[in-house]
Amino acid sequence: MKRRDFVQVAGLGAGALLVPSYMMGNPISVEALMDPIMDNAQKKTMADIALNSARSLGASYADARIGRYLNQFVFTREKTVQGVQNTESFGMGIRVIANGTWGFASTTDVSPDGIKKATGQAVAIAKANSKIQTEPVKLAPVQGHGEVSWKTPLEKDFREVPIADKVDLLLSANAAAMDNGANFVNSALFQVNEQKYFASTDGSYIDQDVHRIWPTIGVTAIDQKAGKFKTRQGLSAPVGMGFEYMDGKASEKIKGAGDLMLYKKSYDIVEDATAAAKQAKEMLTAKSVEPGKYSVILEPNHLGLTIHESVGHPLELDRVLGYEANYAGTSFATLDKWESKDFQYGSKLVNLVADKTQEGSLGAVGYDDEGVKCKKWDLVRDGILVNYQAIRDQVHMIGQNESHGCCYSQSWNDVQFQRMPNVSLEPGTEPYSVDDMIKDTEKGIYIAGRGSYSIDQQRYNFQFGGTVFYEIKNGKVEGMLNDVAYQSNTQEFWNSCSKICDQNDYRMFGSFFDGKGQPSQVSAVSHGSSTSRFDDVNVINTGRSI
Repeated sequence: MKRRDFVQVAGLGAGALLVPSYMMGNPISVEALMDPIMDNAQKKTMADIALNSARSLGASYADARIGRYLNQFVFTREKTVQGVQNTESFGMGIRVIANGTWGFASTTDVSPDGIKKATGQAVAIAKANSKIQTEPVKLAPVQGHGEVSWKTPLEKDFREVPIADKVDLLLSANAAAMDNGANFVNSALFQVNEQKYFASTDGSYIDQDVHRIWPTIGVTAIDQKAGKFKTRQGLSAPVGMGFEYMDGKASEKIKGAGDLMLYKKSYDIVEDATAAAKQAKEMLTAKSVEPGKYSVILEPNHLGLTIHESVGHPLELDRVLGYEANYAGTSFATLDKWESKDFQYGSKLVNLVADKTQEGSLGAVGYDDEGVKCKKWDLVRDGILVNYQAIRDQVHMIGQNESHGCCYSQSWNDVQFQRMPNVSLEPGTEPYSVDDMIKDTEKGIYIAGRGSYSIDQQRYNFQFGGTVFYEIKNGKVEGMLNDVAYQSNTQEFWNSCSKICDQNDYRMFGSFFDGKGQPSQVSAVSHGSSTSRFDDVNVINTGRSI
């Protein structure tokens, strides 16, 4: 079968098995992605049925979320299309407070009777919970917004781009990798559209249209004589944008060490595949790192993961309070450290902010999933811990009366709870480039891309790898290294931050699949930064001999 013929009939392929189950939904045709289900007037009528039913059953508060979640996945390997899948998930979730406790239920039956039945279940659950919960829920006040809307700024809706064009792009990237020495290559596109409608008894009716895209590529080179192989993953980041992200405009790229091509507002997957093949081959003969103390220069695609694990998660208030311990535990950043007002989380250069409004980020929305208008706030300012991440029923615990607007649910079928917003490191304030940083480094390692990592149950002691590594000696890049990982603890690491590049180098890392909770949910989140240097960091050799 020819590729273009295959695209028209392909269903669930092998690659789609990698997609988390919550994103799958029901298979639909590509044409159905563009079909509207209902207008806002119909959604408001449905929501009012839930809200009025909740009140009549004794709820003191209620919110309703109507969600239509659309996904498109395209998977390829070398010259082959492995799978194309379009999915849809649609339904309604109702959350209530009755007798001072939470209750939640959801339904795919959005008829008036179906909505009333689900609302009754939510109220019944809340009243049952009230028999064992001794302290009533305390919500921070929220002013009703009336009827408002928000949409991801985008130039190209992925749903309007022909699948054949997407397959052409991925197969072109694969061909570029193979032409430059790759033995194997996989590439994929994850594309998401969340159509979300929120209504509450506070008087809000909020319609949001959220778009995200994630291109991925993995390139493997083999040395058959030596019996070795090396893989270089793509250096893209998932973003909250339309398909224009795949345009790869030259004016929006930044060159880093070792002629890596790093991307800001667009991504050239063909160029990245070409570089990946060359670098995978180079890794086959690169020398193994000598363990010891180094200055590590971390580019944003790498540093974003370190921010995520050592700042984002430990400053979630539910972890701090011990209410959440899934996915690597609670937090070392306990309330006494924040209350002291002098806990040195990092050096004076370190300013870490939470921001749900950051354009192009995965976490960017206008309003969170309990109707709070999103904002930006400080977590660490001049190195000092100044705040946490908290939602409506948490902020009173830290003496605040306004939610931070970071409540999120992965779907209409799951209850919303506190999730990490975009957490980012502010760039340096003085002109300073990556080249300047390298010239100023005597003994260092430049690390780009994500690798394996581990962190302890208090989000304190950690170890991080990366995708590619370059040795720096006396202000010059000497060549590629293998087997690099660095070890530190959160406070020591951030206090070793000695230099941060300026805003011209600022870029974002991101993840579609930040896991938390039980039952588990995922959320999409980005972390921005400029390339940063951390001095006197312990580097270990992860290689082994057999």
